[in-house]
Amino acid sequence: MNKIETGRNEQWREELRKSLKAKERADIPRVKMPELDAEYRSHSYDEVNQGLSLEQALTESKRCLDCLDPQCITGCPVEINIPKFIKNIERNEILEAAKTLKDTSALPAVCGRVCPQEKQCESKCIHLKMKKEAVAIGYLERFAADFAIENSCHSALDAESPVQGMADQVRHDNKSKGIKIAVVGSGPAGLSFAGDMAKFGYDVTVFEALHEIGGVLKYGIPEFRLPNAIVNVEINSLQQMGVKFITNCIVGKTISYENLHEQGFKGIFVASGAGLPNFMNIAGENLAGVLSSNEYLTRVNLMNAYKKEADTPVFLGKKVAVIGGGNTAMDSVRTARRLGAEKAMIIYRRSEEEMPARVEEIKHAKEEGVIFLTLHNPVQYIGDEKGHVKQMILQKMELGEPDASGRCKPVEIPGATETIDVDMVVVSIGVSPNPLVPSAFSGLNVSKWGTIIVNQDTMQTGLSDVYAGGDIVRGGATVILAMGDGRKAAAAMNQSFNKN
Repeated sequence: MNKIETGRNEQWREELRKSLKAKERADIPRVKMPELDAEYRSHSYDEVNQGLSLEQALTESKRCLDCLDPQCITGCPVEINIPKFIKNIERNEILEAAKTLKDTSALPAVCGRVCPQEKQCESKCIHLKMKKEAVAIGYLERFAADFAIENSCHSALDAESPVQGMADQVRHDNKSKGIKIAVVGSGPAGLSFAGDMAKFGYDVTVFEALHEIGGVLKYGIPEFRLPNAIVNVEINSLQQMGVKFITNCIVGKTISYENLHEQGFKGIFVASGAGLPNFMNIAGENLAGVLSSNEYLTRVNLMNAYKKEADTPVFLGKKVAVIGGGNTAMDSVRTARRLGAEKAMIIYRRSEEEMPARVEEIKHAKEEGVIFLTLHNPVQYIGDEKGHVKQMILQKMELGEPDASGRCKPVEIPGATETIDVDMVVVSIGVSPNPLVPSAFSGLNVSKWGTIIVNQDTMQTGLSDVYAGGDIVRGGATVILAMGDGRKAAAAMNQSFNKN
């Protein structure tokens, strides 16, 4: 940032501070996100959260106190300059706010929808110390990103659009280094890494195993929470920056580590995610109608398996039980509700307070008619004469002492079981990394959980030209943490090349 721009920013920040006193700002109530009616949306794939109006965004932006030491930035894994983008909104310079977001985040419209801001940036907000609600950073991020998209003449490829203008500026400011970089996987870690490396001037190619770009953003998150059109705009922005995408290509099978070297790739970032579902290994898990959330959501979101004419149609259960308490479990049970489940249930072995899902997702699920059976754990599935699940036996639980996770450990209540009728069970108790890439890259160090071991400061693996991040390293985490890994790896790889 040059001295003129720095001076200008300080001037308008001072003007904003004078316009409203801190107490006046703190007393403004937090904005409420407009939502679709619960009855309507429980049968629709329309996006639930409708976004803020300009008036709502301008009002909410006034709540930011523009702290001298903004801790909200430290709570953001991709280190967005949060006060700057919010104060741009307050000045009604929304496109400037969007540009600030794009400086550090490849996917602001995505993050504004699915990131757990309440546990990250918003958890550091100074308002909380004053017993007030945090500034709605996530809502404002979505607003600014969506505003840029909506003012792009309905196309991120439009030469006059703000999105296109940002991409053109990146290409202009960063001349190509002529160095080829490969990215394995087009999920949030891969896309974040690709965006930063493109900004640094590298020739980036992303290899995706599936036929759609976006990874978990496409196959794992339903459109009522994250519309594919939003993901596509973010991907188009990366394409306009020069990032190339190759689909239907499985690194480790279609193309090898050696092949990448032969094709001239000098650096590789592995972001292949964690697509191997975990099961409980209890009786009856092999019955028809019992499947993983990974399979269920992928088939529904990516393959339209809910349609009768689909190549791989999914069974549309009327009494659906989803095992688990995370966001993926909420996505699964809310999807089942939309696909006609008359009774959609969450089965969770702890209490609701211990659920890792976002409070907003739990709220939405309840509003849509989902039944919560907490302190219950499945111990057996029972099938009918055709081998299809028809019942499940639940062990009743109570909470004991905290375990390694810090949550109270669920303990069985001896002799207390319950049998309920089901015709479909979706198991959502976590995922493990697919072993294909780690086994195909000879020399990688792998943990007992199958995750790739990296230097936490640089994300570099035991192979000097290979870096890794996201779920293949973490074993299952949030979109924003995966993006943070991508940014960290890009900075470290770029530094490594500049040393040579």
